[in-house]
Amino acid sequence: MLWAAAGAVALGFLIALEIAARHYGLPGPMTNQAKEVILAPKSGPLLYGSMGLMMVVLTWRERFIAAGIAVGIDIAFFLVRWAVGAKMMFGNGALWVVLGYAVIAVTRRTGRERTLLLKGVALGLLLVAGRKTGDTWLLITSKTRPMVLDQYLATADHALGNPSWLVGRLVRASGPIGSHLLDYVYIQLAVAAVVVALYQLRNVAAERRFPRHHLVRTFLVIGLLGPGIYMIFPVVGPTFAYGADGGHWAVATSWPDALPSGLPHHMPFDEITPRNCMPSLHTAWATAIFIHSRKGPRILRFFGAFWLVATLGATLGFGYHYGTDIIAGVVFTLTIEAALRSQERGWERSGIRLAAYGAAVFAALLVAYRYLPVEMAGHPWVFGPLLLLAMASVIYGYVRTVGQWEPKPAPVRKLEPQPEPV
Repeated sequence: MLWAAAGAVALGFLIALEIAARHYGLPGPMTNQAKEVILAPKSGPLLYGSMGLMMVVLTWRERFIAAGIAVGIDIAFFLVRWAVGAKMMFGNGALWVVLGYAVIAVTRRTGRERTLLLKGVALGLLLVAGRKTGDTWLLITSKTRPMVLDQYLATADHALGNPSWLVGRLVRASGPIGSHLLDYVYIQLAVAAVVVALYQLRNVAAERRFPRHHLVRTFLVIGLLGPGIYMIFPVVGPTFAYGADGGHWAVATSWPDALPSGLPHHMPFDEITPRNCMPSLHTAWATAIFIHSRKGPRILRFFGAFWLVATLGATLGFGYHYGTDIIAGVVFTLTIEAALRSQERGWERSGIRLAAYGAAVFAALLVAYRYLPVEMAGHPWVFGPLLLLAMASVIYGYVRTVGQWEPKPAPVRKLEPQPEPV
């Protein structure tokens, strides 16, 4: 019943977004996803990642068969597109396989096996549906929020030393190699999440059940709640508000060479650029990847740390976010993660307190960014450390609370030396 209720809510949400997108004359998430059954997908790696998530419920033999069928279908699509000169992209085969297993679950499986396979299919489809839903949300933010609050964040960012301007110059100095690497990390964030999730779900096929908490849950909740904050605090980012990418809507074209100045106020912006800065969801998702990679082997822990650092470099270095967005994104993730882990443990009281504290800190950050930016810029040695301390307090609370939940290793009993017989 819980899964049925969740499915009904998700379907209603997708229908609502489809109607909203149609209102603005554009296809919604359901239409865009249906097109990828035949037309070139937007992201082939994402579709294969979703198929990988679905395959955690399959045996190794079934996985090899599914992968072979997906590759075979993609080769056929590739040859047809090459012959007619259409746009080239792979991934249709992976989507066909996921949909095919949905049919198999309904027609060929029963009982717990049907439920398990349907959960695997839902897990894979939720990943791609989340991507399409996010695109529609961004469209809605640009159409419904004509005024943006970038000048408030740019002013408040003085308290942190204007990190976007600093990192932007560093990325420019790194040349095309550094830019291409960071761009790849930024774009393929969902694929990185799949890598960590596959490790967490590696035993599903053998145990015939999913773990109670894993990265995909956190990922989806972040994507569900984040756009709501976009609507409350619409921001386009420094490369648009202060850079050449903003065109004639920009305050200036000085990013990242010259710092902004003047008193902040609301500013109008176009109906195309998404208002998707506050909080930085890329930072939030990369933080979730880092957290969930901590229990993996050393190479996975290194992978999670690298992706977090590179994502921070990309979000700031490309001018997509301010430093204030980064702090809010970290607090946002830890609050959600604390709530989900508390729910996993039967609504643990310490977890609820941490989630409430994180939510209070997040709200305080938004209020300070909106109503105290001039004071923050005028006293950077006071407000800068306060912002970092607020974030650090949530990090400390999370590490301490979760550490108490971890099972303690049994103490090793030392054998006392026995006297040798004479």
